[in-house]
Amino acid sequence: MPLIGDDAPSFKAVTTAGEINFPRDYKGKWVILFSHPADFTPVCTTEFMTFASMEGEFNALNCQLIGLSIDSIYAHIAWLRTIKEKIEYKGMKDMEINFPVIADLKMDIAKKFGMLQPTASDTQAVRAVFMIDPKAKIRAILYYPLSNGRNMDEVMRLLKALQKSDAEGVATPANWQPGDDVIIPPPGSCGVAKERMESAEDGKYCLDWFMCFKKQ
Repeated sequence: MPLIGDDAPSFKAVTTAGEINFPRDYKGKWVILFSHPADFTPVCTTEFMTFASMEGEFNALNCQLIGLSIDSIYAHIAWLRTIKEKIEYKGMKDMEINFPVIADLKMDIAKKFGMLQPTASDTQAVRAVFMIDPKAKIRAILYYPLSNGRNMDEVMRLLKALQKSDAEGVATPANWQPGDDVIIPPPGSCGVAKERMESAEDGKYCLDWFMCFKKQ
């Protein structure tokens, strides 16, 4: 299983949007690669509809969604058509799933990413989320069991937090939301710590020498 900071495994795959070559086709973009246990299952259906409803927001953040399950391309197509034509959930209906969904019948990609967990199932991928940056590095990994759906708002929040940290060299505190104050990295020496505490720099405040914030 790849870990945070590792290069994301490369792969070619047949998807509902045609063949993709990762990471070549996604150079310079963030990618959220997520697995689901199976097509035509209720939890997965709610997840896909919710992801589809938020796809425009992800795209606006230079982020592409890619789904995966150990099902055939024909099962994927039939399921996505069923979602569009028959399913209404929480005000979402006629939902078009435009992001690619990988057909991984041989489990090659699921195994590369550690999406199979034998104590959960030998034939179904758990609900894994890999957040991959524009340099094809894995930046965050989330795992959910087969029985429980993911929180897509948290996936979105984490993407925004990662982008904020990269852009400004800061960290984000617990429950951070866009617009909240951010954390300045801890000082590396006593001199810097003293200077930071005594500094009157605009927009910066410290709760202690190691815990300083920047207003947003």
